[in-house]
This record gives sequence, C-alpha cells and structure tokens, in this order.
Amino acid sequence: MRFKAVVAYDGHAYAGFQKQVNGTGIQEVIEKALEKIIKEPVSITASGRTDAGVHALGQVFHFDGPEKIAPHGYYNALNTILPKDIRIRSVEQADDDFHARFCAKFKHYDYVITRERDNPFLFHYKHFDWHELDVDAMKEGAKVFEGTHDFTSFSCAQIEPLKPRTKTVWRIKISEEGNDIRISYIGNGFLRYQVRMMSAGLIAVGQHKITIDELRGILEAKDKHACRFNAPSKGLYLVEVGYSEEELEKLLQNT
Repeated sequence: MRFKAVVAYDGHAYAGFQKQVNGTGIQEVIEKALEKIIKEPVSITASGRTDAGVHALGQVFHFDGPEKIAPHGYYNALNTILPKDIRIRSVEQADDDFHARFCAKFKHYDYVITRERDNPFLFHYKHFDWHELDVDAMKEGAKVFEGTHDFTSFSCAQIEPLKPRTKTVWRIKISEEGNDIRISYIGNGFLRYQVRMMSAGLIAVGQHKITIDELRGILEAKDKHACRFNAPSKGLYLVEVGYSEEELEKLLQNT
C-alpha cells in the first residue's frame, strides 16, 4: 500500500534531504527508521531535494509499506525512532499512483532575514543582514520574478542540461515581522538554488547594490553565470507542498 507522509525537519545538522556519500541525508535517516518498522529495506520519494542547512515545515514523501500497519501506526513508530530534529507531521493512505514529486501542484518556500545578530538561538535559522534594507524596493523587485519565466540565471551551475528551466511564480510576498523580513514564494516548482538566488537578488536590491532594471536584466539574460548572488541556506524553509488546485487557490487568497 502507498502512503503519503508530511515531515518537518531542522536541516542545519544534515547534508541535505537526499542520500549523501559524504554526509548524512534526511532521506537516509527516515529510510532506516522505516526499515526497523517494516523489517525490510524501504525507499522513500520526496517532493524534491532540499540542500544542506535548509529546513522544512511541510516536506512530503511517499513510500510503499504493508497494509497491516495503519497510517497512525507509521506516524507513532516513526516519531518514536526518528531523532527529535526530524518530526513526522502526518501519514495517510494514498492512491497507488500518487507520486510526491510528479503529483505536486505547487510549493511554498519562505526565506527569513533578520537584523538581530546577538541572539545565538537564531544563528542556524535566519540569515543576518546588518544593512537597513529598503523593503519597498524589494517589493518592487519581487514583481520581476512573478509570472512564467526562464530562470536559468537563478539556478545551480550544475543543473542537468535537459531539465526545463521555465517555472511559474504566482506570488512573492515580502513582510516585516519585528526584526525580521520574510520573503514568501509560491510557485509550481523551483530549480536548485532558485529561491536562495532570487532572495539574494532581492537583498541586493534592498541594499541598493543593484537596481530593479539590473535585476530584470539578470533574469532576461538566461545565463547561469549572470547572477553572482546566492543567499545562505539557513534562512530557507520549505513550508508546504500542495497537490490540488483548491489548496493553491486557498493559499493565494490568504497570502
């Protein structure tokens, strides 16, 4: 039987979600926990990879397991075995053809910037920037990215040559929360490093290091060498992965 699970994790101690040769990936930790439960090797498939240091509130994965174990049984057993920085939020039965990656309709990421540099409990979870960022300029800059674009300029240099570079970003919301600035992205999918590089570009606009026209020029270049910015991974959160148009419409209405 196929199961859909939602997992939250603190990514700072891990080498990313995907299995790693020289480090521990969150996928490996979950698969080992499932193997203890099912008594045989298990492979999980996530909605997508997150890089080292990136956090998640709502990463989704699927796996196939014995029907005799109910969803709440997997939920309880996994949260008993897994380390405290990886928490299963839900497990439910899914259709046999459900695929965590290919069935996803949208992803929601947040990037968090803080002006608070003297709090040791924030170091792994927010990106510190001492500049007085021009938030209004950042909001104007965000409009450059909204819509359907070729995001080659804002992607990893090692991206697979045949992987599509065109993505749709429906909404970018920038809000001030005390000492923090939160940039929220809702799109149909994102290339590797895309959210971090877009965030870094918006930060550069907020610092008045580049203009909005220059940001637009970087996007329109469609050149993986055009953007020299990449924000640290510790400020990035995968908030939600959605699988229906209704979920997307509700999110857009409330964002």
